[in-house]
Amino acid sequence: MASFTKSAIKGSFLKLLSDRPLSQITVKDIASDCGINRNTFYYYFSDIPQLIEEIFTEDLEAIILRYPTVEKIEDCLEAVIDSALSKKRAVLHIYNSANREIYEQYLWNVCDHVISKYIYTILNGRKISDNDIEVIKKYLESVGFGIVSGWLRTGMNDDIRGTLLRICEIKKGMVEEMISRCEIHQTEQ
Repeated sequence: MASFTKSAIKGSFLKLLSDRPLSQITVKDIASDCGINRNTFYYYFSDIPQLIEEIFTEDLEAIILRYPTVEKIEDCLEAVIDSALSKKRAVLHIYNSANREIYEQYLWNVCDHVISKYIYTILNGRKISDNDIEVIKKYLESVGFGIVSGWLRTGMNDDIRGTLLRICEIKKGMVEEMISRCEIHQTEQ
């Protein structure tokens, strides 16, 4: 029963968020929509931002389960895009609210998972320093985060799939080259 109630709260919140901005949604609205009282809401969540965080944490966990390894970064990017587009209005309402940092943290966490798994797949036993891995990871995370943030700023109206696929085509082999340069640098020391 508890997980059913918690799911009902999340479902009601996402439904309401698809219809109106976050600033116009109250705990009372959520409770009323899912047929519970406010105290029941507060039993599960301390406030709406905590509810948002849990929803995004579940999305991240689903991506991690779906992609325990990443051979093609495009596949993970597709999963993130599909997740965002499946609740486009809700994502935009959160992104354009005072709680934007919750979505941005989720996006950073997704980027961290995807990029880390991708780099370790590409490394395939080759040795480079932890510092070089972090530098490459920070670079790739920043690129991914920046592109998705730009897409969100435009109201998710750009052709993000086309843009990301084109970037992947243009940069094909770049990570392998970066890793090779790091290997060469290590052998020179």
